[in-house]
Amino acid sequence: MKAPMDPAELDPRSIATLKLIMRALRTPGSGCPWDLTQTFDTIAPYTIEEAYEVADAIARGSRLQLCGELGDLLFQVVYHARMAEEEGAFSFEDVVEAISAKMIRRHPHVFGDATSRASPPAKGFWEAAKAEERSRTASDSLLDDVPMALPALLRAVKLQARAARAGFDWPGVAGVVEKIAEEAGELVAAEDKDEVCEELGDLLFALVNLARHFEVDPETALRSANAKFERRFRFIERQLARHGKRPETSTLEEMDALWNDAKMAER
Repeated sequence: MKAPMDPAELDPRSIATLKLIMRALRTPGSGCPWDLTQTFDTIAPYTIEEAYEVADAIARGSRLQLCGELGDLLFQVVYHARMAEEEGAFSFEDVVEAISAKMIRRHPHVFGDATSRASPPAKGFWEAAKAEERSRTASDSLLDDVPMALPALLRAVKLQARAARAGFDWPGVAGVVEKIAEEAGELVAAEDKDEVCEELGDLLFALVNLARHFEVDPETALRSANAKFERRFRFIERQLARHGKRPETSTLEEMDALWNDAKMAER
């Protein structure tokens, strides 16, 4: 009987080696006790976390870190495919085949006949192609395939965009701005925590709608605002430290003045 291959002796740059490592980890009796107990549900949070770490590496501009994080994300794909293969549902090769076929299908201007390649795709082609694919599957609502697990900001954008393609949308920015003012007023008038939560959600949803109308990604905008706040607050800390002080031992007036200094320094 042929002995099983040792992944440590195989080409570490081959996807076959990675698949073999995953199989070894999930082999009853000799595999990793932790990996053997995992399911799609328990691994899903790690998949999301790895995707965020990829985005973080990109934001930091670290290509070395990005390489490692992409490897972690790839391993998540191999992990899910292996569990599916154990169930007899599909294999890693099926995953590769599905995405390859989809990319070819959605890029006729690259992979199509001479006529298709001769002209660029029309505006909105990608979304139209996705809509056509959705129409081939049974669905009760246009919103059915907007994933529940998406981050709330991203899911709000997708829900609004899906409804907008059906004509349910503000005709311009002015209507959205009025809606934001309306929701802000309702938030101020809220009388208990539950009502505050609901009205705050409505206000955030309206703000996402405004971002969509300006063709701005709200997640990117909020990340930028976070970075700006962090940058300016660190400025406050540094300036206070020069006088032997810390934020918690300073007044709001002192910190507010330094905040304004930070804004001026960035101009």
